[in-house]
Amino acid sequence: MGRIDRALGLTRSLAIYHAIPFRHARMKRLYGEFVGPGRLVFDIGAHAGNRTRAFAALGCRVIALEPNMDFARLLRTLFARSPRVEIVEAAVDERPGRAVLSMSELTPTVTTLAMPWRTARERDPDFAGVRWDRNVEVEVTTLDALVDRFGVPGFVKLDIEGAEPAALKGLTAPVSALSFEYLPRALEQVEACIGRLDVLGPYRFNWSPGESYRLAETSWLDGQALLARLRTPAAQRSSGDVYARR
Repeated sequence: MGRIDRALGLTRSLAIYHAIPFRHARMKRLYGEFVGPGRLVFDIGAHAGNRTRAFAALGCRVIALEPNMDFARLLRTLFARSPRVEIVEAAVDERPGRAVLSMSELTPTVTTLAMPWRTARERDPDFAGVRWDRNVEVEVTTLDALVDRFGVPGFVKLDIEGAEPAALKGLTAPVSALSFEYLPRALEQVEACIGRLDVLGPYRFNWSPGESYRLAETSWLDGQALLARLRTPAAQRSSGDVYARR
């Protein structure tokens, strides 16, 4: 059933991330607040490529990283004719090398390097239908290595299922702006990311609930104020993304 499950998981991801009306327009409007034509973007954990597509539509040069070989193959097909997009089949972590990627065939967007995160999610009711049923060894790079290879990005999008704090440890100089995923029951990950960013430079924060692609706050917050917001009942209803800018 593995091959069938992989095909079903990929098809479902394409429908979720590309077929919902108006999502692309909302995404462009939000990301347009951070980057524009000619800016370099790292899309870390590109998955089905919907955010890569939005960045490219804004005229950005996009380096899209994806360690899941099925998604990487899909991305090469989707962006084969785009001169703005380069696909790198690798994961991002604190150190370069090789690592074991834990994959879910039916829900491939929760592929992760972070084993403690995966263990915690197995007790999370929001992940009740997820089964990690495949492990593969993949190439791993770092944000510093990507900067050395491609240049300093104007924006970094991180969606790597619990590996965000480790990825940020592999960045030793601040970037203008970035985003990373948050889960209501894993705010310790957000706290770790904020702590790392505080080491790199002065950042302010905002957040976007669910798939709204709208910033929730009219004023940007410090790290502790952001964490307080994410603990409120409204923020605890769904996952979303944290945005940080210098």
